[in-house]
Amino acid sequence: MSMQDWAEKDFYAVLGVSHDADAAEIKKAYRKKARTLHPDANPGDAAAEQRFKEVGEAYAVLSDPEQRRQYDGVRAMVGGGARFSAGGAGAPGAGAGFEDLLGGLFGQGGRPPGGVRFGTPGGAGSGGFEDLLGGLFGQGGPGAPGGAGNPFGGPGFGGPPPPARGQDLEASARVGFRAALEGATVTLRVPDPRGGPVRTVNARLPQGVRDGQKVRLRGQGMPGPGGTAGDLLVTVHVEPHPVFTREGDDLRMTLPVSFDEAVLGATVEVPTLDGATVRVKVAPGTPSGRTLRLKGRGVRRSRSSDDRGDLLITVEVVVPQRVDGAVREAVEAFAKATAGEHPRAGLAERARS
Repeated sequence: MSMQDWAEKDFYAVLGVSHDADAAEIKKAYRKKARTLHPDANPGDAAAEQRFKEVGEAYAVLSDPEQRRQYDGVRAMVGGGARFSAGGAGAPGAGAGFEDLLGGLFGQGGRPPGGVRFGTPGGAGSGGFEDLLGGLFGQGGPGAPGGAGNPFGGPGFGGPPPPARGQDLEASARVGFRAALEGATVTLRVPDPRGGPVRTVNARLPQGVRDGQKVRLRGQGMPGPGGTAGDLLVTVHVEPHPVFTREGDDLRMTLPVSFDEAVLGATVEVPTLDGATVRVKVAPGTPSGRTLRLKGRGVRRSRSSDDRGDLLITVEVVVPQRVDGAVREAVEAFAKATAGEHPRAGLAERARS
């Protein structure tokens, strides 16, 4: 993009923000407009696609502090949008020349203080036009240290702006419960917000990634105009497991036990996430809802260590759905034998307290 483009285009108006908007306001405005104008949301709408590109162009400049400073300087020089033209005074259709432009700045008919004229860069006794503008922006002219950062792109006005970092992109990935705990490689299809081709990115997710966690992939965002690429922010969605849930570094599961196992006590087999089973003792008289803790059978805390969280086992007493015959007789005998026990004793009093 040339400085002529910078001079003519009001990037603040394109994004719909004020000239003193901060970085957060600019980013919010860009995201809102990009979502509305994205080609995927407006298939076949050439006008929307063109506005989408203009919004991206405006954000690329205003989101970079150095480019924004230079852009503001250019716009201030030309009063917000005058064209540069070599046409003479009075020529039909002629715009303001360079001398007229700088004359407005210095109030002296096109000459800066001291009578310096515009000469060829490096000419004896006079500084070139690029040298003069470099001084206005606190930078050297072409060839001087820092001259490459001249907002006019070095010698002449047609050069590109300084290299800028590309914008960040966002994507999402869905992974299985076990894969999230062990670490997994996922393939992402990343759309180009400017309407370019869709890219495929292979991303290695860290071990133990959590549901809703954002993973930053450096350099996988939009390419910068001559600078480094932005990043790709991946939001991870972990699919639920049919048996286990995660609580920090611990795993939790529900263990069904029969009525007689809960009353008399038993040693039962419990599955673990790695596919093995362990034997766990259920004490006599264990009520439904009691939690047993199995040390070291939870989530691995780091790839280089075998330190793990725990497996929390919540006991659930299973009540038979059909009771008849000998089973019914046994339950009735049990009820008679325990008639003096009152499981709800004191409940009403506690409720009124």
